[in-house]
Order: sequence, then C-alpha cells, then structure tokens
Amino acid sequence: MNNSNESNQTTTVTAPEIVCGGCASSIKKALGNVAGVSEVDVDVATKNVTVNHDENVSREKIADVLDRAGYSVAS
Repeated sequence: MNNSNESNQTTTVTAPEIVCGGCASSIKKALGNVAGVSEVDVDVATKNVTVNHDENVSREKIADVLDRAGYSVAS
C-alpha cells in the first residue's frame, strides 16, 4: 500500500545564529537527515527555518536537531 497522503505538516522556527548561506546549508543537511522530514527551507534574511514533515516530527525534535547543529531556536 502506498499512502502518499500522510498528514504533512509545516513548522517554522527562528534561529538567530543564521548569518549566511553556509549556515543554511548546515541546517538543511542536519534536518535533512531526520526521518519524516520532506523539505527544509532556510531564509537567511529573516533567520527562519521552515520544515515540511510528517506527524512523527515534533517542533521539539526540530529545535533539538538545530541546537545540536549549533543553532538555538528562539522561543
């Protein structure tokens, strides 16, 4: 069975340490390795990280992965 209609969710967080494209690449790589994450977009200008994911990925999980990559999430 192929259930391509899993409930995809979008979570946006702000990470003040994002200053350049290198930061964006690091974040995309870190979050891209998380099971359930389908897409990661990083806006360097606004310091926002938008993550498309399934219901098994929580905001806390996203924040934890970013924190381990060196980017704390603003609350």
